[in-house]
Amino acid sequence: MSAYTERAKGSPLADFLGENAQVLSIAFFFIVCVVFFSATTDTFLTAGNLLNVVRQAAPILVVAVAMTFVIVTGGIDLSAGSIIAVINAVVAMIIAAGMPWPLAIVAMLALGGLIGLFQGWFVSYQGIPAFIVTLAGLSIFRGIALYLTKGYSIPIRGVDGFLFLGRGELFGIPFPAIVAVVVAILGYVVIAKTRYGRQVVAVGSNLEAARRVGMPAKFVLMSVYVLSGLACALAGLLMAARLGSGSSNAAVGFELQAIAAVVLGGTSLMGGRGTILGTVLGTMTIAVIGNGLILLHISPFFTQIVTGAIILLAIWLNTRIFGTNFSFGRGKGGK
Repeated sequence: MSAYTERAKGSPLADFLGENAQVLSIAFFFIVCVVFFSATTDTFLTAGNLLNVVRQAAPILVVAVAMTFVIVTGGIDLSAGSIIAVINAVVAMIIAAGMPWPLAIVAMLALGGLIGLFQGWFVSYQGIPAFIVTLAGLSIFRGIALYLTKGYSIPIRGVDGFLFLGRGELFGIPFPAIVAVVVAILGYVVIAKTRYGRQVVAVGSNLEAARRVGMPAKFVLMSVYVLSGLACALAGLLMAARLGSGSSNAAVGFELQAIAAVVLGGTSLMGGRGTILGTVLGTMTIAVIGNGLILLHISPFFTQIVTGAIILLAIWLNTRIFGTNFSFGRGKGGK
């Protein structure tokens, strides 16, 4: 038990603050960012800009929710951006070939799930560290996307139903944002209220102990990568619909943003602890920073520096506050 936890004891309020320190800290940081960019720019708080922020943040949030499950098990998924690129390219190709867009959506979700199953099987049943498996996937799936498209973008035209996924609005709210909120709510309910969610946390805390008490520990570990594949497929569809094209260069560095959102929100990289609310706040914080820097006419490439710094800061806070030592993606999900 860390010194921080000891200090947090003593009263219900202190216990609450101790248990939710990182979520509260990221909430505070998010508010500070909003206030800062509101004060330094004239357009940040306009309705059009805020809607643009949530529309652009939606695919990241979808992947980050699933990434929370992966990281709670003590794993990591570095292939997220490459899976999105495959989905992004393939959906444009099959729609251009004449496949009805509803069927194309189902096919892409199935493909994303299969990719996740493929990687999860190596991590769970073959004992290969998740870092290695998904690092290989990062290269493999990006290469597949490049091979299929020859490096060119494939336009998606005349398919209004599909394009609505990325460009449409319901009651003035961007449809991608609605999808992301639904995914976040489902993620919260599953991880906090269901037996499967408790199993995910148990596997992340100690896979061998979970197995000995009768949990299907390896299956649970594999399943979180299936969830990640499904989320990447959904994000790829949203991005293709918003941009109106499929490209093998889509979502470069996307996994970095998703992981940053998760760890910034308070999910432990050692596994066994995670929060969807924190992930939502982490995602929106990164989105606000990126948008605010652009409004301040600062190079968008600087956002990558900020994102990397956020990851480093989040890991440092994990080590200092919770006293953890890091060993990424052991493929065992436990300590």
